[in-house]
Amino acid sequence: MRPQELPRLAFPLLLLLLLLLPPPPCPAHSATRFDPTWESLDARQLPAWFDQAKFGIFIHWGVFSVPSFGSEWFWWYWQKEKIPKYVEFMKDNYPPSFKYEDFGPLFTAKFFNANQWADIFQASGAKYIVLTSKHHEGFTLWGSEYSWNWNAIDEGPKRDIVKELEVAIRNRTDLRFGLYYSLFEWFHPLFLEDESSSFHKRQFPVSKTLPELYELVNNYQPEVLWSDGDGGAPDQYWNSTGFLAWLYNESPVRGTVVTNDRWGAGSICKHGGFYTCSDRYNPGHLLPHKWENCMTIDKLSWGYRREAGISDYLTIEELVKQLVETVSCGGNLLMNIGPTLDGTISVVFEERLRQMGSWLKVNGEAIYETHTWRSQNDTVTPDVYTSKPKEKLVYAIFLKWPTSGQLFLGHPKAILGATEVKLLGHGQPLNWISLEQNGIMVELPQLTIHQMPCKWGWALALTNVI
Repeated sequence: MRPQELPRLAFPLLLLLLLLLPPPPCPAHSATRFDPTWESLDARQLPAWFDQAKFGIFIHWGVFSVPSFGSEWFWWYWQKEKIPKYVEFMKDNYPPSFKYEDFGPLFTAKFFNANQWADIFQASGAKYIVLTSKHHEGFTLWGSEYSWNWNAIDEGPKRDIVKELEVAIRNRTDLRFGLYYSLFEWFHPLFLEDESSSFHKRQFPVSKTLPELYELVNNYQPEVLWSDGDGGAPDQYWNSTGFLAWLYNESPVRGTVVTNDRWGAGSICKHGGFYTCSDRYNPGHLLPHKWENCMTIDKLSWGYRREAGISDYLTIEELVKQLVETVSCGGNLLMNIGPTLDGTISVVFEERLRQMGSWLKVNGEAIYETHTWRSQNDTVTPDVYTSKPKEKLVYAIFLKWPTSGQLFLGHPKAILGATEVKLLGHGQPLNWISLEQNGIMVELPQLTIHQMPCKWGWALALTNVI
């Protein structure tokens, strides 16, 4: 055999050897297959990023943003419950023949700028967002094939809102992109027919809910899928376990997606990736399962309200308190804003988001990627604790600066010669005294208001305490 012939003959031989080799191992995700049962699905390990993130932004935006009065449940309260203030609002502001569907063309999103939103969310210090892709009114913020003429492509904005925000978030920020989706719709005729059959008929989930969920996941690849609105129907009606098995086994986000617990009547706080248990849920104690506190900056509504007064909005001090208490008990905070019908994030919401971001720039070390400590709060002062065990760090977060300049901590036990205490944003080691019973007294630095590392709460990093 001449040397120059070797490559020509070696190639088919190499190809044959490659064909005979066993196939390469499948990606790690397929090592564990999940069955369409709660027992199997609940055993799935929650992707680590979610617990590390700690803080996300919820966005309630839809046709309900047009009346922007009372609540995002406007349609239900006006048409179904006929609550007087909603009925009067319509009488005073719209002609007698006006239907809820007529709000659709008025939902213009004229000033919606996805890049601007993304920049505000990045500045907030949040690590993920959750956009309402469809609320109980049924209007989809993308051009759903299964929501003909009641979606953001055919009506109102004439734009794919979900896609625009997804692209902006992924191109301009380090946030994870998530979507909220309402399983049911208040007045959809197929749902109402199924309901009248005590959910023995399943026309609505088969023709609407499930196709839309597959469409959302395949087209936009959300890493949070936040289900809501079971309409009183059990998870078997929705085929929740079948869908989740596909999501965890086959979908394009199978390795990173996290889900909540609202997949049918009776599943809340019982099944799913993380628990929400109720709106504005803040148990104040450690839970054995990962959970999320979804709450609103506007105390009374998830959607934007034109009639809201300044006292209806939580202050930044109250929001920081919500965040630190939630994280100390093992939860994530999902803080909600409601944009206006034209796509503007009002200045009150923007200010709160940016304030939270400035606080997290200083104190994020005590929030992101932390674990719960043996004590969630202190019995001596109203402080909360987080920890990073590998770094031998415990963080004590306090919301009131003591006038004496001395902070008493009842739970940490100091180790002489090893314990070090620093104020985040200040950096210099602080003097401390070990107390006779338990705990330590920390001598805080004497700072003017302008020298304070932040204005609404502070964190001490305690190294080597037990």
